[in-house]
Amino acid sequence: MPLSDEQLAEITASRATPQLTLRSVAPGMEKHLYTAQPVLDHGFVRAIDYMGDDAAIVQAARVSYGAGTKHVSNDEGLIRYLMRHWHSTPFEMCEIKLHVKLPVFVARQWIRHRTANVNEYSARYSILDREFYIPEPAQLAAQSTVNNQGRGAVLEGAEAARVLAMLKSDASQMYDHYEEMLSQDGQQGLARELARMNLPMNIYTQWYWKTDLHNLFHFLRLRADPHAQYEIRVYAEAIAAMVADWVPLAFGAFEDYRMGGVNLSGKAVDALKRMLKGEDVTRESTGMSVGEWREFKGVWE
Repeated sequence: MPLSDEQLAEITASRATPQLTLRSVAPGMEKHLYTAQPVLDHGFVRAIDYMGDDAAIVQAARVSYGAGTKHVSNDEGLIRYLMRHWHSTPFEMCEIKLHVKLPVFVARQWIRHRTANVNEYSARYSILDREFYIPEPAQLAAQSTVNNQGRGAVLEGAEAARVLAMLKSDASQMYDHYEEMLSQDGQQGLARELARMNLPMNIYTQWYWKTDLHNLFHFLRLRADPHAQYEIRVYAEAIAAMVADWVPLAFGAFEDYRMGGVNLSGKAVDALKRMLKGEDVTRESTGMSVGEWREFKGVWE
C-alpha cells in the first residue's frame, strides 16, 4: 500500500532536519543515556537505548483507530484518552533498554515481570564481585504483624546492631568460601557454575532489561507504589524519573490515572451513587467483602 501524501510529507520533513539520526529523538531521555543513576549502596540504573516518544504513541493511535480519535483536539488529550480507556498497543510503540545493577534477591522479585527481554551477567562464566547489599539502619525492620509480606517497626539499638553484624559477617564468609572453592592458587577447585550456589542473596548481579512502555508502566504501577518493597521501589522510582523526562505527556497520564486513580468494582460504584444520594450505606448492604469495604472507605476518608 503506498504512503499517503501526509505521511510522505512527514518523512520528508524529518529527513530535511536531521540532528544526528533520522529517527525521533526525545531530548529528555537523551540526557539520561549512559548516565548511571545510583541506587542502594552499590547498585545503579542507566538507560542504554530507547525508541519512540510521546509523538510515537499518538502516531500509532491515529493509525490504529483512525476516525475514532479525530474528536480529540491535541496530543495530550489523545494520550490521556488512551490511558483512561486502557488502550495498550499505542504505548507498546515506545521501548527502552536499561542496564541495571541490583541485589540477587531484588532481581528474583523483578524477573516475575515476564514481559521484558533480559540478559543477566553469568556467574557460570565470570566471577562475581565482592559487593553485597547491606541495608541502612532505617531499613532494618521487624516482620509486620498485619501483613505477611511487609515490614513492621524498625529495629533499634542492640537488636539492630546484632542483625547488621550478622548480615555483614555472613556475606563476607560466604564470599571467602566462594573464592576458596574456585581455588585461585593452583588447586583443581570447583566449577564456577557450582561454586556460585554458595553465594548469598544480597550479592549484586547485573542485567540488560528491555521492555515497551505499556509493560514498563505496569511494572512502575506495582513497584513504585508506596506499599512495594523498599529495595525494588527505589529502582522503580529511579526509572520513573527517566520516563517522566522521556515521555512527559504519557507519564503525566500514567500518574493521574494509574498511580493517582482508583479502580472501583460495580458494587463500589453502586455504593458511591447511593452515598451521593444521601443514603446511609453499610458494608452488608453493598455485598462487598470486609477487605474491599475497607479499601473503598480508605479512598474517601
